[in-house]
Amino acid sequence: MLAYYIDLALRSFKSARALSLLMILALGLGIGACMTTLTVYKVLAGDPIPHKSDRLFNVQLDAGSMIGYQAGQEPVFQLSRFDAEALMHARHAKRQVMMTGANVPVQPESTALKPFFAVARYATTDFFAMFDAPFAYGGGWDAQADASEARVAVISSELNDKLFGGENSVGRDLRIRSEAFRIVGVLKAWKPVPHYYDMTMGMTEYEQVLLPFSTAMGLKFGSSGNMDCWGSSNGLSPRDLNSPCAWIQYWVELESADQAPAFRDYLVQYSEEQRRAGRFERPANVRLRNVTDWLVFQKALPSDVRLQVWLAFGFLLVCLTNTVGLLLAKCLRRSAEIGVRRALGATRRDVFAQFLVEAGTIGVAGGVLGLVLAVLGLWLVQHSPAEYAPLVSMDWPMLSLTLLLALASSLIAGLLPAWRAAHVTPAQQLKTQ
Repeated sequence: MLAYYIDLALRSFKSARALSLLMILALGLGIGACMTTLTVYKVLAGDPIPHKSDRLFNVQLDAGSMIGYQAGQEPVFQLSRFDAEALMHARHAKRQVMMTGANVPVQPESTALKPFFAVARYATTDFFAMFDAPFAYGGGWDAQADASEARVAVISSELNDKLFGGENSVGRDLRIRSEAFRIVGVLKAWKPVPHYYDMTMGMTEYEQVLLPFSTAMGLKFGSSGNMDCWGSSNGLSPRDLNSPCAWIQYWVELESADQAPAFRDYLVQYSEEQRRAGRFERPANVRLRNVTDWLVFQKALPSDVRLQVWLAFGFLLVCLTNTVGLLLAKCLRRSAEIGVRRALGATRRDVFAQFLVEAGTIGVAGGVLGLVLAVLGLWLVQHSPAEYAPLVSMDWPMLSLTLLLALASSLIAGLLPAWRAAHVTPAQQLKTQ
C-alpha cells in the first residue's frame, strides 16, 4: 500500500504543481535555516573530550597584588611559572600539565622550502596522555626528557607532510632557530574543537610543533598569548621563575570528578602558604573548572549563536504553519475525490494514511532542498569574518538529522490535514457532484 500511496502523492503533485512547490520551498527554507544554525551550535557547544571532560580541570590562583583588589573577583586564568612548577613538583593529581603557546622559526632541511614560522606548544610530558593526543608514529617524551631539558619534539601530521612528505620521520632532526631537535613522535590529524586547553590561541590555531617546556625555557625561546603582570619585576624577564607574571596554562586530570573538592582544598591550602610566605597578598581565591565549565566561562559559544538557533526554529515553526494551511487548502480542493474513494470502500484509516504519506513525501523533497540550502548557508558562514568560521562543516550525523527533521516536520504538519481528509462525509460530496 505504501507504494500505491506514494504514487497517489506524485499524481497529486502533478495536478497542483504550484501549491506543492510552495510547500516544498517553505519547508526547505525552514529546514535549511535550522540546520545551518544547529551545525554552528554543535561545533561550538560540543564536548571536545566527552569521555573524561568531568575529570579534566583548569587551575586558577589569585597571586595578584592588593592594588585594585575586590573580594571574590575572578582571578587571572593563567599561573606564574613559580606556581606552575610548584604544583607540578607536588604531584597532587593523576596527571598535570603546564604549558604555553608560541611561534617558532623552522629551518627545513630541503632547500626547496624557505624557513617559516610554525605554531608551537611548550608542555610537560603528561600533555599527550591527558588530552588523548593520537599518534601516527612514535609517541611523546617522558619525564626524564622534561628533567634533562632534552632536545626532542613532537610534530603534527600537517608539518610532517610539509617537511618529510608524510613519511615516518621519528628519529630525524627538526631545526628550530639554530637548534636541532630529534623528532620522537608524529601526531595524527588532531584538531580539538574548540581549542579548549588554551583559549588564548583562539579557535583555529593549532600547534604544529610540541617541545618540552623546560627545554624551551632553557634555550630562552619566546612565547605568545596572554600575559598578566603585577608588582615590580626587579629586572626579571616575564618568563623567569620568580617573575610576577601569569602566562602559563595549568591543567590537572583527577582519578574521578569526586576528587575535585579535595584538590580545591589543596589549592586553597597552597594559596594560604604562599600568602604566609609573602608571595601572595590576596586571600585565597582559587577556581577549579572542568572542561565544560571552562568553555562556558571562556564564552566559547557566543550568545548570538544561541539566539540564531532560537530564531531559526521560530522561522521553521512559521514555515510549518504555512505548510499546514497549504495542505488544508489542498485537502478541501480534493473533497470530492475523497468522497468517491470513501464510497468505493476506503476506510478513514486508509484516507488518513494516504494524506500522511503525501505529507511525508513533501517532507523528503523539502529535506533535500533544505540540505542544499544548509550547505549553501554553511559555505557563507565559512567565508564570514567570524573566528569560528573555518571550523564549521556538515558531517554525516547532521546530514541524517536534516532529512529526519524534514520528514518529522512534514508528518507533524500533515496530521491535521490528514485528519480533516479522513472525516470528509462521502454522501455529502457525492450529492454535490
